[in-house]
Amino acid sequence: MATVTLTSRAAGELDELPLVIHSRILLLLERLTKWPAVSGAKSLTGPLAGRYRLRTGDYRLQFRVNGQTVVVEKIGHRDRFSE
Repeated sequence: MATVTLTSRAAGELDELPLVIHSRILLLLERLTKWPAVSGAKSLTGPLAGRYRLRTGDYRLQFRVNGQTVVVEKIGHRDRFSE
């Protein structure tokens, strides 16, 4: 079992989401506690190598793994996710 933490940026982005999406993201965060047995996680490449992306509908969360800790760095809509 992994420990899931959010950066202050990700926590703020989570708070700003509509309630329905907020609930779906919470389910993703719960799934991340089972890392590495998480389906749907995609390894990122280029300057984001070493990080992963998980999605629900049009929303994404970006995270990295440090041992048994999953650190969620970013949460948002796919249209604004690269900002």
